[in-house]
Formats: sequence, C-alpha cells, structure tokens
Amino acid sequence: MKNKLSFTVFVYFFIIIFLSLGSWQIVRLNWKINLIKSIENSLESEPIKFQGSNPKNFDKIHFEGIIDNIKIIKLYSLNEKGEPGFDILNPVYINNKNFLLNRGWIPRELKDDNYDLNETNFKGILKLKSNFNYFKPDNNILDNYWFTLKEEDLIKYIGKEFSPFIIYQIDKNENIYPRNKNINANISNNHLKYSLTWFSLAISIFLIYLYFRKKNY
Repeated sequence: MKNKLSFTVFVYFFIIIFLSLGSWQIVRLNWKINLIKSIENSLESEPIKFQGSNPKNFDKIHFEGIIDNIKIIKLYSLNEKGEPGFDILNPVYINNKNFLLNRGWIPRELKDDNYDLNETNFKGILKLKSNFNYFKPDNNILDNYWFTLKEEDLIKYIGKEFSPFIIYQIDKNENIYPRNKNINANISNNHLKYSLTWFSLAISIFLIYLYFRKKNY
C-alpha cells in the first residue's frame, strides 16, 4: 500500500510540474504576441524626434547628428539572400551621446570603396545590440574586418564608449550601396508549441497511470 501511495504521489508530482510548465508557456505566448504587436505598431508609425536620451528598442526616429567618417566600421554580414558582405557603420554623435549608425549592407567586393557620408539629418530605427557570440572570430581592427561589436574593440578603435542601441538608417535609395537593413518584427514565437508539448506529456503520463492502476490495483 505504501509503495502504491508513493508511486501515485510521484506521478502526480510530475503531472503538476508539466502542467505548470505548459501554463507558463501560455503566459509567455501572450507576452510575445503583445511584444510583436507593439514592435509592428512602432515600425508602422511616424518617426519621433530623438535627441539621444532614453532610447527604446524598435523606436522609429528622426534626428540630427554629427557623423564620423574617419572611424567607419565594416562588419561582416549576410544579406537577406545569404550573400556575404559587410554592414557599414559610422559613429554618430547626437547631443554629445555616442551611437553607431548602421547605414546598410554592401557586397564583399565593394569593401574598399569610399563610404563617406556628408549629412546631418537622418531617419532610423533603434535596435538593441545583439549579445556577444563566442563562436565568431576575433575582430581584425587593423584591416577593418569586424565580426562583432565588442565594447573593448570599439574603445580601442574609436576611443569612445557607445550606446548598446544601434541606429539602423531607413528611407534611403534602395539602388545605392549601402542598402538599408530590413528591420521587422519577425521574432521567434514557439511558445504555443512548447505549451502543447508540456500539456501532452502531462496527459500522457496521467493516461498511462490510469491504465497501470486499473491493471495492477
């Protein structure tokens, strides 16, 4: 009798765990849906004036800034078709605050072309810099061949610390390089699948338990 009770407690413990995990994924699903909707609304809205303070992820902005054409960064990147090339990034200073302006993508063979920019008014989308990837090679600062925007390398190359938000330039002629990056709300959202998996495990264990109990008790 004691073993049967222990087995029952053991089974129900895991059922509760799996149901809790499934419920948590439903909470995460609703959060992700609201996040995607918020991003889409921001990307479809008119640009707001940005003066360098309180940057927010995926805000569409317009601003005045001072461009640094001396310390241009060429960051290895693939375009939407998977072709290798580089993103062109300029330091831009907005009210004495330091940002990087991602002007877009160029093919690999155009790396050594001149990409000086003589403008002061811009439109862009703020996006938080992605986490550092340990599997990417080290940056080759001398040859301006970057794989990541590591803070210590930026300080070594430019001599300044930069905001963790990158500004992606928009509304530029698509036929001229660099070509603007496509910023959208295509964020991975597999929480419904995960919740169904956890709920299915809970139901399966419960049915197996009922079958075992009917056969042995």
